[in-house]
Amino acid sequence: MATTVITHISSLVTNDPSLGEGPLGTIQDAAVVIDGDRVAWVGTSSKAPATDNRVDAEGRAALPGFVDSHSHLVFAGDRTAEFHARMSGRSYSAGGIRTTVAATRAATDEVLDANVRRYVGEALRQGTTVMETKSGYGLTVEDEARALRIAAAHTDEVTYLGAHIVSPDYADDPAAYVDLVTGPMLDACAPHARWVDVFCEKGAFDGDQARTILTAGAARGLTPRVHANQLTYGPGVQLAVELGAASADHCTHLTDADVDALANGTTVATLLPGAEFSTRAEWPDARRLLDAGATVALSTDCNPGSSFTSSMPFCIALAVRDMGMTPDEAVWSATAGGAAALRRTDVGRIAPGARADLALLDAPSHVHLAYRPGVPLVSAVWRAGIREA
Repeated sequence: MATTVITHISSLVTNDPSLGEGPLGTIQDAAVVIDGDRVAWVGTSSKAPATDNRVDAEGRAALPGFVDSHSHLVFAGDRTAEFHARMSGRSYSAGGIRTTVAATRAATDEVLDANVRRYVGEALRQGTTVMETKSGYGLTVEDEARALRIAAAHTDEVTYLGAHIVSPDYADDPAAYVDLVTGPMLDACAPHARWVDVFCEKGAFDGDQARTILTAGAARGLTPRVHANQLTYGPGVQLAVELGAASADHCTHLTDADVDALANGTTVATLLPGAEFSTRAEWPDARRLLDAGATVALSTDCNPGSSFTSSMPFCIALAVRDMGMTPDEAVWSATAGGAAALRRTDVGRIAPGARADLALLDAPSHVHLAYRPGVPLVSAVWRAGIREA
């Protein structure tokens, strides 16, 4: 395979402190050598080795491709009317998911596939090189399984979320729906997924139901993730930590005990500021989690109801402006933090042996992601060594 060196990078975020300055391992006037799908070398431009191809970054900054560890891309339909009503004063609740369930069930495979392809491409152009996505808008055995098959064709990480809400078909018998999710639906979906997730929230599933679902998924080899403590204080975070979940996602309403559990466990606190932006809800307190020693990730939560954005740069800007994060912390959380939430060591960093995922910014520093919110700064993207955008 041909080798490529990218030179004259004004500021390179490696996320490896042994390679550069500070916790981001930043290198000035840097170069990166790509060999096949891997990073082969990083250092200063003046010491870059000879390669087959050369790309001049012309003073642009570079950082690892974003790792978006929480999204809901397999859906059909539109919830513009709901958003408009919410922005006009109506509060958000989990119930709006039923609208998307009806549209998704009615859609063809071709429509769903085209939608996922569109949103993954949209994210890639904004620097996202790894994306997790979930089922959860089918809520029947057949529809959940097809959602996972479609997701797996386009995304790196696939999560079984049959427990998004209780299916409308089982509104009068939630226990029977839990039996379905942990029985025939799990049987059909487990072969297509790496993760199992549950929306542990008022209006969705309580702590006991969530435990049953997550332990059943774990018994089938799926690692837990949890939608936790988004709308109210609840048992989701504690349950996630107890069960060794890879991440507890949302973490908006936390007690001191929740924060302590996250700080002393292995579960990553994944914050989703797009949801708070789109629902006018209280912002998660990233500063509180970071100061306690918790590992924090940032993600888009891209979905049609509560966070219809695929832009990790936008979420970085929100985290810096409204959640108490520094620009360095937000960039780390959107790259290495997302990798930690997916238990990946091959992405989220630019270091020898890592997958060659890299975003080049039309700016001299990664700080511009927060400094210039809403501006399309990503000028080039390499994913697994291939220039994609």
